Amino acid sequence: MDFLQIEGVNGKISFAQKKGQKLAIAGETGSGKSTLLKIISGLSEPSAGAVWFEGERVLGPKERLVPGQPGIAYLSQHFELWHNYRVEEILSYSNDLTPDESAELYAICHIDHLMGRRTDALSGGERQRIALARLLVKPPRLLLLDEPFSNLDMIHKDTLKRVIRNIGERLDITCILVSHDPLDLMAWADEILVLRNGGVEQQGPPERVYRQPVNEYVAGLFGRYNLIGKTFVRPEDIRIVDEGSLEGVVESVVFQGWYYDVEVRLKNSTVALRTTVETLRKGDRVRIALKKIDI
Repeated sequence: MDFLQIEGVNGKISFAQKKGQKLAIAGETGSGKSTLLKIISGLSEPSAGAVWFEGERVLGPKERLVPGQPGIAYLSQHFELWHNYRVEEILSYSNDLTPDESAELYAICHIDHLMGRRTDALSGGERQRIALARLLVKPPRLLLLDEPFSNLDMIHKDTLKRVIRNIGERLDITCILVSHDPLDLMAWADEILVLRNGGVEQQGPPERVYRQPVNEYVAGLFGRYNLIGKTFVRPEDIRIVDEGSLEGVVESVVFQGWYYDVEVRLKNSTVALRTTVETLRKGDRVRIALKKIDI
């Protein structure tokens, strides 16, 4: 049996996760992402089906006096820290690590310089990383992260991304991550599971889910797209060429840093593309072609 096995949870969700595999779960608000994590962790009861962790069925709160599956840690997006405590006091509680192991964990979580600070003097990103470290001082084998990047600025988000990557690589902890932002998922995950209305809409490696979405719902979750015939084409897969069969007029050019988002009106439709060409202006006539993508 796999490290984690989900069998018909709520009648709609079945999948497996191998030890060490980085699994990301995507879906619109209300698609069932957080509910699924709580069921996996044993904090909520499934209406149907079962969860198996390392060959043992995960018991829900109706079957376990203290809810929660041993070996699985769940970090909610609504995490809380005790008020008016020093960081070192919070982390000393139920710490099963040696001093050297603790020091390594705190360095990985980028909180080793915060030990003497009080919780009410921390930024949101610092509090998030401390809440994460608090789960890891009693090391789990599976870590569930529910929207860990929400409400973080870019600097703290990038720091937390490095922390989560290092947790898996250096501490040998398997992770499942939920996020509504595709950029948080694609660069990290080995596999992406897309949920809709409590069921699985698509599952596969990030590049396949991004470039070969099964429908417009999945395509839209992962950014802008063009529907050309029956094929979903991402803006970066359309290029401006000197000679081409498709000719159109530039309708808009939006600067996005290292590239430009451009809309081109063709004879019967409008397509979105991305380019580094700096000289495009509204009203220019251009020719475009589709890049060949091998997956």
